[in-house]
Parts: sequence; structure tokens; C-alpha cells
Amino acid sequence: MTTLDLLTAKFPAGTFTTSAFADNHRVVLAGDVAEGVLFEMLSTLKVAGFDMLCDLGGIDYLNYPGATDRYAVVYALTNTASGERVFIKAYTNDPEPSLPSVVSLWKSADWMEREVYDMFGVTFPGHPDLRRILLPSEFTSHPLRKDYPLRGYGERHNFPVVTRAES
Repeated sequence: MTTLDLLTAKFPAGTFTTSAFADNHRVVLAGDVAEGVLFEMLSTLKVAGFDMLCDLGGIDYLNYPGATDRYAVVYALTNTASGERVFIKAYTNDPEPSLPSVVSLWKSADWMEREVYDMFGVTFPGHPDLRRILLPSEFTSHPLRKDYPLRGYGERHNFPVVTRAES
């Protein structure tokens, strides 16, 4: 049974869409179902042998042609025994974008989820320590959102200047 057959048998029709490219499977969860289905789907894949979370990253689709959801989080999974890879793209939307944490499945998700939270503002309920990882805790925005201005909101005056000699 292939990975896509396993997911099709376990989850109702219309829960996700699929595509393939260069022997890699892609599974897409729309914003209206992702929060409720994502953790169970990733748990199923972990039991099926996808024991390595290679990457977890965020995307902002603001003003993207044809986009119906604002944010996506992409999970890149690998079955280390067979070399098979699968990519899960889960969408979420404003005003409070959130997806369940997968730290309980893969410890490597810890810092990756914190980075997506820091840069995009997507929260991960169930995360053991969801706080900023790249920016100071006093920073109030999320700089990889497409509506964030290129020159910032004037935050620089709030933080001390660090010279090259001090760094």
C-alpha cells in the first residue's frame, strides 16, 4: 500500500488534495480542515515509517494570484528506511493563524515551529516552549509577513546598536 493510498483510506474524501513531482508526494490541507486533521495525519505518517522531519517552514500567500488561504506551513518528511519523501502543506488564516504542534512526534520540530512563529506569527498550540527564537522578545511584529514594511515599523530605536567590535 502506498503512502497516498494509506492516507486516502484513513481520511474522508475531500480532506486533502495530492500531487507528485520527482518521486515526492505532496499532500495539501486547506485552511478550513488543516487544524483538525493535521496532527492525526502526521501521526499516521510517523507510524507508517516517516521517522524524520527534515524541514518545517512557513509561507505567506498574501496577494498571491489565486490563493484562498493566507499562510501555509510545509512539513518535509522522510522515511529513512525506504528513502521515500512526502511533503504536507497545511494552510491557516488570520486573525489568529494556528496549527497543532508536532513536537510530540518529532523533537526536531521544536525550534522550527518557534522560527515559523517568530517570523510569520503562526502559533502552535501544544508546543512546550513557544517563544521568539530569532528576534528579541520585545519585538511586536512578524517580519516575514508580506504586509510587513521593508523598513520596519520603526523598531530600531527601541534596541541598542551593536557595533562590529562588540559582536
